[in-house]
Amino acid sequence: MKNLLIAAAAIAFFASSVFAQTTTPAANPDGDTPAVATPTDQNATAPVEGANSFTETQAKDRIVEAGYADVAELKLDDKGIWQAKATKDGKAVAVSLDYQGNIVAK
Repeated sequence: MKNLLIAAAAIAFFASSVFAQTTTPAANPDGDTPAVATPTDQNATAPVEGANSFTETQAKDRIVEAGYADVAELKLDDKGIWQAKATKDGKAVAVSLDYQGNIVAK
């Protein structure tokens, strides 16, 4: 009976360690893509589609910090990109902010 309990405990231990190893997330295969954009480093393929966690206030603040003024009509589109109208250097532009923090003007 004692041997049976030891064997059952050993099997439970090894089974739980196998499950723990399989739940680790896989590494990003595109390691050179920045997770968050900085003022000096931006993803060249921006704006990048993805789940955006910026609130409307945070999105507007980031756009203003990037030098845009009169931010209006700020909306999150179905691709996860904040879209707005703004001005920069006295010119009207359309501005996009993706989930990485990349800001692109057109």
